[in-house]
Amino acid sequence: MPQRRDAAIVGIHEYPLRVAPGVSSLQMKAVSAAKALEDAGLKWSDVDALYDTGGDQNIGGLGIAEYFGFKPRVIDTTYVGGSSFEFQANHALTMLAAGKCNVALITYGSTAHSDRRAIGTAGATGVGPATFINNMEDPWGLTLIGNYAMVKSRHMFQYGTTNEQFAHISVATRHHAMRNPEAVRAMTDLEFVGVRDVTVSDVLESRLIAHPLRLLECCMVSDGGGAVVIASAAAARHCRKTPVWIIGAGEATKYRENGGDITVSAGAQAAPVAFGEAGVTPAEIDVLMAYDSFSITVMCLIEDLGFCKKGEGGSFVGDGHLVFDDPRKPALNTDGGGLSSNHPGQRGIFLLLEATRQLRGESTSQVQNAKLAVAVGNGGQLGSRHATAITILAAD
Repeated sequence: MPQRRDAAIVGIHEYPLRVAPGVSSLQMKAVSAAKALEDAGLKWSDVDALYDTGGDQNIGGLGIAEYFGFKPRVIDTTYVGGSSFEFQANHALTMLAAGKCNVALITYGSTAHSDRRAIGTAGATGVGPATFINNMEDPWGLTLIGNYAMVKSRHMFQYGTTNEQFAHISVATRHHAMRNPEAVRAMTDLEFVGVRDVTVSDVLESRLIAHPLRLLECCMVSDGGGAVVIASAAAARHCRKTPVWIIGAGEATKYRENGGDITVSAGAQAAPVAFGEAGVTPAEIDVLMAYDSFSITVMCLIEDLGFCKKGEGGSFVGDGHLVFDDPRKPALNTDGGGLSSNHPGQRGIFLLLEATRQLRGESTSQVQNAKLAVAVGNGGQLGSRHATAITILAAD
């Protein structure tokens, strides 16, 4: 089956600061959008579809449209946590292919660090009126990070995965971060202890946060933002940069259920759809941009997307081959990931940004002759209610 060429990413920009006091999330979005459009060689007036989670303006998509001065034909404020932007990119593909719009803009901005948000340390559902969810869960006190720790514990028990194997995920992403000046500045500004490459021993000896998750297995909390411009096939051919085509898309949701396996993400449902649509296999993928809120998130996504069999993720990552200059595929999170580059609360847009850079040949940890990349976002809580979205990208 020939790969589809209905829509392509033609413009990107990542807000460079991870600590940005005095800058609002809307300002981050506006700066990023302007520069992404410039990257594409397009004007504000070319945009006729707007994708944003709607979380920073009082009336969602209407607010961001007014702030930008748009009257878009399409507004999409899909919000499913960190995977929102893969959902939105996939939705934009559908609308562009159907001729409902010509140029779509995805934006994100967050001041999570400057706001001193203690992400991961509170209960799963927050405060507010009682619902069927928080009424049954909040009284028991499980934090978000505790939830992920429970999934890691189960994975270790069920499959024999070791802490040493998990540590290789953090080692690979830090190796890439140290080649990325913006990631190095992020770690410096956030006052990381030891802004350098790390070893397996460093990970295992870092502070215990929620057993068995240690500090170097947990994402940072930063400020940050970015923008992605996606164009129809006709429009893409007239843009400044070589298009990066969206060739496969899949989304799925999962939640707690009797008899369910908490080590299986919704990616297990979404992957066959995305890879089937793209007409490629995981073995062909050069770059894997996997949501790395914690090391366990990456481990489960690697397995559930089919890079190895379920339960074999430990041996798959444990030989240290995830770095960009190893000839074995795939390279993992070549910008440094949420563990060592940025995580402002919803990291999905950065997966799309770095995947695009790789397929353009613009990454600071460039994979030689990269042709195929996967961005897989995971929003919500692994092992509980969450959504996984997969966007498969191909070089022109």
